[in-house]
Amino acid sequence: MFIRKKKNKSGSTCIQIINKTSGSYKVFKTIGSSSYSKIIQNYIQEAQRIIKNLSGDLQLNFQEDKEEELVNIFFDSVTDFKLMGPEIVLGKLFNEIGFNKIENTLFRHLVITRLVYPASKLKTVDYLYKYKGISIPVGRVYRSLDKLYEEQIEQIQRIGYQHSQRISFEQQSLVFYDVTTLYFEAEEEDDLRKAGFSKDGKNQHPQILLGLLVNSMGYPLAYEIFEGNKFEGHTMLPVIEAFKKRFKIEKLVVVADAGLMSNKNIKELCDKNYLFIVGARIKNESEKIKTKILSLHLSDSSSAVIKKEDGQRLIIGYSSQRSKKDEHNRKRGLVKLEKSIATGKLTKKQITNRGYNKYLKIDGNASVSIDYDKFNDDARWDGLKGYLTNTSLSKQEVIEQYKKLWQIEKTFRISKTDLRIRPIFHYNNRRIRAHISIAFAACLLYKELERQLKIKKSVLSPERAIEILKTIYSMSIITPYSKKQHTRLIIKTEEQKQLLELFT
Repeated sequence: MFIRKKKNKSGSTCIQIINKTSGSYKVFKTIGSSSYSKIIQNYIQEAQRIIKNLSGDLQLNFQEDKEEELVNIFFDSVTDFKLMGPEIVLGKLFNEIGFNKIENTLFRHLVITRLVYPASKLKTVDYLYKYKGISIPVGRVYRSLDKLYEEQIEQIQRIGYQHSQRISFEQQSLVFYDVTTLYFEAEEEDDLRKAGFSKDGKNQHPQILLGLLVNSMGYPLAYEIFEGNKFEGHTMLPVIEAFKKRFKIEKLVVVADAGLMSNKNIKELCDKNYLFIVGARIKNESEKIKTKILSLHLSDSSSAVIKKEDGQRLIIGYSSQRSKKDEHNRKRGLVKLEKSIATGKLTKKQITNRGYNKYLKIDGNASVSIDYDKFNDDARWDGLKGYLTNTSLSKQEVIEQYKKLWQIEKTFRISKTDLRIRPIFHYNNRRIRAHISIAFAACLLYKELERQLKIKKSVLSPERAIEILKTIYSMSIITPYSKKQHTRLIIKTEEQKQLLELFT
């Protein structure tokens, strides 16, 4: 603020207080007009007094002796300082997906926080208060989870599916299925949490199975959870059936790994008129089929089709790179067996068809040894990969679609590492299911961030983008002059600026 003397046409002088806001000068207050110098001087003194009062007894100038007072006034004016980057970008994507239609205020905070600061619900509450200025009792979070379970889990999956339809130009009936395990930080079991084979190496902890369907872009479409001791192969059909019924899909092409398939599963898929592409256990085929496979003599990256009596097609592909990997793994397994035999650790209990123990045999003197003929015979299978299908797709299309199973593996990796979906700290069944629904929504939000970064030709990974968003804060101050609140983003780096420009 400053004092302006304005000459009027009448010859008098007008004394005004001028304020500069948003780059323009405005009259804050007109003190008065006069032709007499003494009165004009009184008006000037009055203006000085007003400015002094407004500035907290400080005449605003940048004289060195006033700098500390000026700094103090600025910081005393700060009313709010909070993290804003995640809400600006992730909040925007949250709305674009359609999750803002969920009538649950905390759902938004829980999903976005799962990407930014994945932790227990107690730590999430602490994070929201410290970084967002949002004070929420943890009890309210748990009640929010109960509401999700009772009313909104179905809606969350439906919104996710509808979004995937809008952005995917590929065949919507093509789905990829896999299952993983999620362990709990607890020792007690119940009807859902059971001890079983853990893919996380946490066999001492109770766990659940998570069956997940994704599309070819890796977007999660549907999921279900099962008891921790359930056989993986029995999880697929319930998830697929529920998905097909929920979204009224007439035909589905199911792509799954060989580990999930059994002859019973394949028969059920056929009985229910599903089309499928699954990994084949070619060494378990009939002798007639195995003879045909080994007589193919395929070159690198080539493939062949063997028609089976039931009308299904067995597609065999060969890769020299896979052959080298298979040979390396066989030899490594053999070395381990040789070391174990040398130390006397192996007994006839270890003779099974699992892994490389299939190379063990019992000699006439009841000692365990290695069947090197069997080991060498296995070399004939190096580099060969089988795909079983009842679709009409070409052999190359079948192989290409099967290769997209890495998308679901990546989705699981995102869930377990970036979103830290496990360990699970809940023990209540409905809250476990609500927790999984939040992770499902957060995973979809992550995939949308990844997709849009790619579309916008950004070199940033989703992980790096989230790290940058975690450095973008906003500051609010109330000026001592107008008593108005002003809020500004604090942008200090080129990365911050470029990321915001992509999404705003």
